[in-house]
Amino acid sequence: MTYIGRFAPSPTGPLHAGSLVAALASWLDARAHNGQWLVRMEDVDTPRCIPGADQTILQQLKLCGLVSDAPVMYQSQRNEAYQTALDTLIAKDWAYPCGCSRKEIEDTQAQLGHTRERHTAAVYPGTCRDGLNGKAPRAWRLNVQRVIDDLQLPTPMTWQDRLLGDQRQDVPHEVGDFVLRRADGLWAYQLAVVVDDAAQGITHIVRGEDLTDNTARQIVLQRALGLPTPSYMHTPLVLGENGEKLSKQNGAQALDLANPLQALNQAAQALGLPATPAHTPMVQALTVWIDAWGAAQ
Repeated sequence: MTYIGRFAPSPTGPLHAGSLVAALASWLDARAHNGQWLVRMEDVDTPRCIPGADQTILQQLKLCGLVSDAPVMYQSQRNEAYQTALDTLIAKDWAYPCGCSRKEIEDTQAQLGHTRERHTAAVYPGTCRDGLNGKAPRAWRLNVQRVIDDLQLPTPMTWQDRLLGDQRQDVPHEVGDFVLRRADGLWAYQLAVVVDDAAQGITHIVRGEDLTDNTARQIVLQRALGLPTPSYMHTPLVLGENGEKLSKQNGAQALDLANPLQALNQAAQALGLPATPAHTPMVQALTVWIDAWGAAQ
């Protein structure tokens, strides 16, 4: 089987320690399987993207010996592909316009007595599923239950994570009808990533554990669009001092790559791999980690 993996950062700033862990894990998995490793810039959320951050990220990766095996794909150049996918779903009556604001959704859920966990979106209550009721259309949503019923998909959706094991999620009740195109006209992450993974022929996805919750939604979309489902593996996160995921949003510092091997050693240890001596040539260190990674799979 041909292996094609990918690393898909958002160019909202330079890589930090947590993103290097994700990049290294995906690169090592591709190399351990004698496969290809691709880089995709997930710049679909253009207001959050910083000019030049893509080139900074690519240079950081290069300094660490991590170079894409094919030209870098940019989501901002993929509007036509996403529109085609949405049109396909609309034609099958699996997508519908929604006129609800985020506050309206949260207020409806509160009236129903439902509470929302921190860092999670409120489950969409289906307000516009059967019509806009005079509201102006804002976003497009996937009619999850209709897709499941029409395609006779299992509920809950189950999948096997290579590291975390058996996973399941009741998408209609735990997520609801999720957004495909946002109210601001931008494409939603879920649609873009599914379309792009298929376009690049991605067979294996290795990414941070914080993205595990997205997997069931993406599998439902893959089924709806007739696209293959890759193998998934979600790796441990690097946490900040506050115990939350290290991220640009909570002040993660850009990688200090004055000594790339030191940064890679820290990333490797976060993945449970052995440290290499400070004087080790980078190519040799990467080879050691490829062998260690492959032995652990």
